[in-house]
Amino acid sequence: MYLDVADSAVLPYGWTRYAQFSLSVVNQIHNKFTIRKETQHQFSARESDWGFTSFMPLSELYNPSRGYLVNDTCVIEAEVAVCKVVDYWSYDSKKETGYVGLKNQGATCYMNSLLQTLYHIPYFRKAVYHMPTTENDMPSGSIPLALQSLFYKLQYNDSSVSTKELTKSFGWDMHDSFMQHDVQELNRVLSEKLEDKMKGTVVEGTIQQLFEGHHMNYIECINVDFKSTRKESFYDLQLDVKGCQDVYASFDKYVEVERLEGDNKYHAEQHGLQGYTTPPHTLTPR
Repeated sequence: MYLDVADSAVLPYGWTRYAQFSLSVVNQIHNKFTIRKETQHQFSARESDWGFTSFMPLSELYNPSRGYLVNDTCVIEAEVAVCKVVDYWSYDSKKETGYVGLKNQGATCYMNSLLQTLYHIPYFRKAVYHMPTTENDMPSGSIPLALQSLFYKLQYNDSSVSTKELTKSFGWDMHDSFMQHDVQELNRVLSEKLEDKMKGTVVEGTIQQLFEGHHMNYIECINVDFKSTRKESFYDLQLDVKGCQDVYASFDKYVEVERLEGDNKYHAEQHGLQGYTTPPHTLTPR
C-alpha cells in the first residue's frame, strides 16, 4: 500500500514535499485490531510515491470473521502531515557532525541503526578490517568484504553511504529491503556469520570477547537447606521497559527474586516438592 502525490507529473520542476504519514486498514468489528503503519518520506518527481510492499496477509483481509472486509467493503485511512521542506542537498552531515549516514533502501532503518552501532565500536571495526579477503572476492558475494567496504565509506566518504552491496551479500533482493525484519534476529545472524568467517584468523573469538556475557540462575529452597546454581552465557538480553523509568530499572526488574508456589514448586532431590525463591539472572560482566 502506497501514498502517491496527486498530479505529480504536472507540478513545477524541482518540486519536493516532506511528509510524515500513516496508512491503516480499519477493523470494522474491533477497532483495536486496526492495522496501522507509519513512515516518512521526501516526495519528489523522482520518488512521488512511498509506502509498504507488505502491509498485511491477504488471507486475513479476505477472512470475513477477521473484520477487515465487511459487505465487500474495506476501509482504508490515511493521515498525512506535510512538514517544512528539508533541504537535504545543502546539509553537509560530515561538516556539521564529522559523520555520514546510511541510505534507507525502503524499510532498512532498523538495519542502519545496528550497522551504525557496530561501526562505532572501535575494536569491532578494527576486527572487521582485519578479516582476510581475496582480490577475487566481490562485495556483493562476501559479507566480510561488503562490511569492510561499508565501514571504510562511513569513515572516509563525504556523503551518505549505500548498504545495497551488504544486503546483496546477505542474499536479499528488493522485496527484502522493503520488509521490516527483527533487528535482534539480524544481529544474531550477522554475528554468527562473522564469527564463522573469523575462525582460523587473527581475529578469531572477537565476537565472543566483545558480546558474550554470563548470567547465573539461582534456586534456593525455603523449607530445606538446598541451593542450586547454573551458569549460562548470553549475547543479548530481553529487558522489560513497561513501567521502568530507565535501563537501570529494567535491569533491577530482570534480577528480581521470584517465588514459585503450587504447581510451580521446585522438586529438590531427596526433599520432595519445595517452594523456593530465585533471583533468575545475576549478570556477570565480561
